[in-house]
Amino acid sequence: MDAADRPSTAGQRLSAPESFGVSTLEPGQRPPAHPPGRQVPIRVQMLDDSQEVFQITQRSPGKGLFDLVCAHLNLTEADYFGLEYQDHRKMTVWLDLLKPTLKQIRRPKNTILRFVVKFFPPDHTQLMEELTRYLFALQIKRDLACGRLICNDSSAALMVSHIIQSEIGDFDETQSWQHLLHNKYLPDQDAIRDNIMECHRKHAGQTPAESDYQLLEIARRLEMYGVRLHPAKDREGSHLSLSVAHTGVLVFQNHTKINAFNWAKIRKLSFKRKRFLIKLRADPAQSAHHDTLEFAMASRDCCKVFWKICVEYHAFFRLFEEPKPKPKPILFTRGSSFRFSGRTQKQLIDYVKDSEFKKIPFERKHSKILSNSSASPHSSSLRLQVPPENATSGLLTDQPDSGRLHQDARSNGLEDLPEAAPPTNGFHNDMTTQDAIRRSHHGAEPNQHLLNPENSEDSPHAADHAVTNGVLSGPGADGPDIPNAAQIPAVQTFSPLTSPLLAEAGYVRNEDEEEARRKKFPTDKAYFIAKELLTTERTYLKDLKVITESLQNVAKAEEAFPDSVRVLLAAHYDPFHKFHQGFLRETEQRLAQWEGRSNAHIKGDYQRIGDVLLRNIQALRQLTAHLQKHPECLVELERACRSSRKVEALCRDFEQQRVCYLPLYVFLLRPLHRLLHYKLLLERLCKHYPPTHLDFRDCRAALADVSEMVLQLQGVMMKMENFQKLLELKKDLTGLENIVVPGREFIRLGCLSKLSGKGLQQRMFFLFSDCLLYTSRGTTPSNQFKVHGQLPLYGMTIRDSEEEWGVPHSFTLSGQRQSLVVAASCAAEMERWVEDVRMAIDLSEQTAGLLPPCPPEHKLSDDGAEEEEEELGGLRASLERQCPRGNTTVHVCWHRNTSVSMVDFSIAVENQLSGNLLRKFKNSNGWQKLWVVFTNFSLFFYKSHQDEYPLASLPLLGYSVTVPAEAENIHKDYVFKLHFKSHVYYFRSESEYNFERWMEVIRSATCSSSRPALGSRKDLY
Repeated sequence: MDAADRPSTAGQRLSAPESFGVSTLEPGQRPPAHPPGRQVPIRVQMLDDSQEVFQITQRSPGKGLFDLVCAHLNLTEADYFGLEYQDHRKMTVWLDLLKPTLKQIRRPKNTILRFVVKFFPPDHTQLMEELTRYLFALQIKRDLACGRLICNDSSAALMVSHIIQSEIGDFDETQSWQHLLHNKYLPDQDAIRDNIMECHRKHAGQTPAESDYQLLEIARRLEMYGVRLHPAKDREGSHLSLSVAHTGVLVFQNHTKINAFNWAKIRKLSFKRKRFLIKLRADPAQSAHHDTLEFAMASRDCCKVFWKICVEYHAFFRLFEEPKPKPKPILFTRGSSFRFSGRTQKQLIDYVKDSEFKKIPFERKHSKILSNSSASPHSSSLRLQVPPENATSGLLTDQPDSGRLHQDARSNGLEDLPEAAPPTNGFHNDMTTQDAIRRSHHGAEPNQHLLNPENSEDSPHAADHAVTNGVLSGPGADGPDIPNAAQIPAVQTFSPLTSPLLAEAGYVRNEDEEEARRKKFPTDKAYFIAKELLTTERTYLKDLKVITESLQNVAKAEEAFPDSVRVLLAAHYDPFHKFHQGFLRETEQRLAQWEGRSNAHIKGDYQRIGDVLLRNIQALRQLTAHLQKHPECLVELERACRSSRKVEALCRDFEQQRVCYLPLYVFLLRPLHRLLHYKLLLERLCKHYPPTHLDFRDCRAALADVSEMVLQLQGVMMKMENFQKLLELKKDLTGLENIVVPGREFIRLGCLSKLSGKGLQQRMFFLFSDCLLYTSRGTTPSNQFKVHGQLPLYGMTIRDSEEEWGVPHSFTLSGQRQSLVVAASCAAEMERWVEDVRMAIDLSEQTAGLLPPCPPEHKLSDDGAEEEEEELGGLRASLERQCPRGNTTVHVCWHRNTSVSMVDFSIAVENQLSGNLLRKFKNSNGWQKLWVVFTNFSLFFYKSHQDEYPLASLPLLGYSVTVPAEAENIHKDYVFKLHFKSHVYYFRSESEYNFERWMEVIRSATCSSSRPALGSRKDLY
């Protein structure tokens, strides 16, 4: 068929212009399938208090993470369990299995999900697997310890005695007394200690599995079994609590059940604002009208959380099969689309009965005796674990110092050798003889495997085991004896600087050359982590000087600058500048000693950094009060700019100075962001060091301190980041009265094509929690974006429009007064926009009435010819030809037809890096050494780290990062390639570690639709 004979699409009939890059108007054209998105680590705390890390993709649904956890545990009856976490409102909620995980968890690196029992069956005999009963027993143990499972003293003593029997075995008076002394199972345990021991005396010969069974038999008869209380009030204002169970909805007052509504009597459950409504069926014997009970809860969110769990409980225990999803409405949505996802209890029981599963042995973390399962001869065989960069989940166990016997010997070669993984279900025997040691670590903060791993030197068998090439050897392990880590010759390891994968083509280094290169730099991974600390500390100190020196010098010279703001900045930022000057000097001295460049004659172990970090982080904790004042500094500076045009012009002019290479307000957030960097560096150090290493304890203690600080300041950081982003967007927009509204949250900005009578027109869209703005780039000297319209999200619907309009990747946004048809550049972009718009619609419904109402949409006249000509000219213009605010993230997204979300900004905050790189252009021959800083989705180039301002910058949004192909003839080690259309740059790093770190951080900023799925560096080649 000729081109002229093909039927024209709606886009062509509307004279849509051809877009740059992939055309959205050619029928049948689709972008190449893009690989899975970036891997994000998620921490999950198990019921035995261990922690595991699971790697998920950015758009992976909650079910993907839940399935990873259950597969790690080899759990068959998984549907009784769920993942809960604390959201940004400090509410404990369940992870929705149908929604993307990262849409629910705003800060995945600072959030720990808890794997807990979600549905409590009325009869524990319905639990078919011993592992399932063991997990339920751990849940009962936790509920007793935190005071949630309230009962009388005799029941409590009997349950604790069964727990002790499963942990230490038959009664021994001294051992039982010591165990109770160092382990707390009840809030008021001391008062009934004698009763517990007396009950324990009667359980002689009882196995751990039998103890679990008896524990569940007692617990299921208690009134508070499986009860999770949700505070509420009745119509008279009396304080009550609501809960849900397999029988229906329960009402409690002071932990006493005062009413129960059976599922058979309930006609409908709903909520309206803060009111939770229970509509009962009419009782023919009494009256024909329907009763409606009303309870007031703390907020609409509380109502919704409780309503969701009621829906899930009803479906799980009452329905025969999983409810089918509702059909998508064509025009309008009414009510919630939430539904139960997973097997019902009947389906689960039938599934387990009809299936024959091989019973896989598991180990009980706190048990010192062997059950039938753990006594299996297979329980001692430990599976091999893939290297950390390829692992689906990493071990994060809260273990005592003498608890583990693996990870005590590890090579410092090209990659970490495979470790001996934990038992199949992730539960570990507690083999310590001193329970006091174990109890002393239970209050540790996040990343428990890093803060409280086992110390092999305390274990009587630690010296008999070693991990060599992934095989555990020593007493009790099959195969020949292998020497421990101290006996393994160093020549067996590969240096990152002598990687056979990265050697020049056809060139073989001899041993003398390898030895010379090994002497040039230390090859330990810890050295490169310490060097990353040094390089990023230099950049951080330079960023602090922008506030403490450059800005304050300008402020002192201008009388219009308020004294209150000047005093605030000096009082709360100068102490950090002074402190980090000393920190940097100490770090530089330690690295010089480590490299042997100075004081080499001094005896002592200077090849470590943990002691420097611990000493300085403990001193940094004294400055926490100043960190808490940084939001006030930001607010006061913004208020001064808003109230005085002179101050506003002063700050605007300051931003144009070369020393202020980022938006001004970003520098005010630097001290808070630096804490995240310290935490990540210490996590890598703790993961690298074996527990016996001299530096391990200091790194672990420093990590505990900085984790506590991050947790304490997390709320402050999130609010400041959102406020700063709104202020920056305010500078990029014109034609809008005020974008900074209390309660408004930024979600996404990016480029979409709007379908109109003139065809597809490029527009910049800004998505917030209450409204959607669309703009075009204006003709003003400041390159601001002119607002064309504002759509309130409340009541908005969204639907796919590709078939309706014949425009690929298009969707329709239907507001209360107007509808828009927009098209994304590719399917991945469309998916991201649709997900975020739907989430924003949900947020707008939750915050209805809390935010000022959005004004009705106002449309500005489109001067088509003039506007299109200017936009095309802007696309052709180089980003390096700068005018005021011409190179911000908004303008980069405009030029490169992409988008960025608040989640991307949060990830970019943590992925910051500095260091020396060699740069080469596509057609040049030589390599140029530059000091490179990666931040804010861009690379900034300096001649050396001592320069005050960058020579040039390269925004990376839209770029792809790969390794050179063989045909490009780049026969050098550690080279990566950046390319966007015809722009190609090569960069060369000095080591394997630096290569992987640069690839990691740059991948976080490049366009996800073109980002390859990269694993280890071996996969790259």
